[in-house]
Amino acid sequence: MFYDYAKVNVKAGDGGNGIVAFRREKYVPMGGPAGGDGGNGGSIILKADEGLRTLIDFRYHTHYKAERGAHGQGSNQHGRSADDKILLVPVGTVVRDAESEQILADLTTAGQTVTVAKGGKGGRGNTHFVSATHRAPTLAENGDKGEERWITLELKLLADVGLVGFPNVGKSTLIAHVSAAKPKIADYHFTTITPNLGVVKIDEGKSFVMADIPGLIEGAAEGAGLGHRFLRHTERTRVLVHVLDISGSEGRDPLADFHTVNNELAKYNHFLLERPMIIAANKVDLTLKENENLKRLKESLPEYEIFPISAATGEGLRPLIYRLNEILDTIPLEAAAPAEDTALKVTKVEEKPKFYLKRDDDGAFVVYGPEIDRHWNRTQFDNDDAVTRFLQIMEAMGVVSELRKAGAKDGNTVRINEIEFDFVD
Repeated sequence: MFYDYAKVNVKAGDGGNGIVAFRREKYVPMGGPAGGDGGNGGSIILKADEGLRTLIDFRYHTHYKAERGAHGQGSNQHGRSADDKILLVPVGTVVRDAESEQILADLTTAGQTVTVAKGGKGGRGNTHFVSATHRAPTLAENGDKGEERWITLELKLLADVGLVGFPNVGKSTLIAHVSAAKPKIADYHFTTITPNLGVVKIDEGKSFVMADIPGLIEGAAEGAGLGHRFLRHTERTRVLVHVLDISGSEGRDPLADFHTVNNELAKYNHFLLERPMIIAANKVDLTLKENENLKRLKESLPEYEIFPISAATGEGLRPLIYRLNEILDTIPLEAAAPAEDTALKVTKVEEKPKFYLKRDDDGAFVVYGPEIDRHWNRTQFDNDDAVTRFLQIMEAMGVVSELRKAGAKDGNTVRINEIEFDFVD
């Protein structure tokens, strides 16, 4: 089954903890510190795989977690770093942060990778805290927490030619006739609800990929029906074929349909109308020889090449396919690159404060922020020396001076996460 969208949670592994240890060898008097560092946690990495065509694996498995790093050991033995967890996705997958909707990566080539959650760094053992005045430190660090986030995966098919048009105009019949694709075909609207890919062979060693995009309707650019889900697959195609029902078998006006669908393409992304487009005037087998609709199309749209065809009988398909091949030979592969609205944009990251300070209703001063949490997570609070070092870091960051400015007096409560301290000026 074809799935082109998924939302998943990724959690990188935490770093292993450093350890407090000392050398205790028989012939080494006054052995120094020998606590090893913790290993790094595994990261979550997405890798584009040309053998995949759908995101179905992420439909039924939405949480992915990498292993944490091993803890350090005595005798300066460092913990093993965990292996990265590599998740395979189809080529053409756009990765976004689910909360901010920022594009993290656009995986358009096989083998391309992106790290979506970075593993935590291992904590340092007590060998790192030796100083001239402190020869036997009894403190070590916890490993950093691995990153965790929700991400969305959107698959945009990579195809040379995309078939667009209203429902039931014959797109599926066309691709079934010219390729080995086997889409569902029936005489009712929205028979095709997922895109179909087919390889069209021209001559020996010569072929191109055609995509049957499910039928568009008016309002698709605003999301009517499954508009956005369908329209995204047009972005990677190098040539668009606009399939029209020239017979007017359902009382439709093919010229009006042409303008309606093109208007939806332009509203979704004006870049699409800059792509080469030709018209396949389908169902000529159901029309009279002198077809008024075909005549009107040629008079009203002289700038477009129009090919009268019958997808059902195969009439006119050979000239259409060969003309598409000629057009593709003149278009570089780079033309299938992401459209403007999905291009990665580099924005200047504003420098954030190292910490924030507020006062709770009970009068306690609360210190918080990502930098505070980072040092908090590294500190082993069951160790007095580690707690002392944590407070020294807080002072070095300017927490004490900011508390003074905020009016903190001796004896006031200062709260950092789950621990409370008495302020002493």
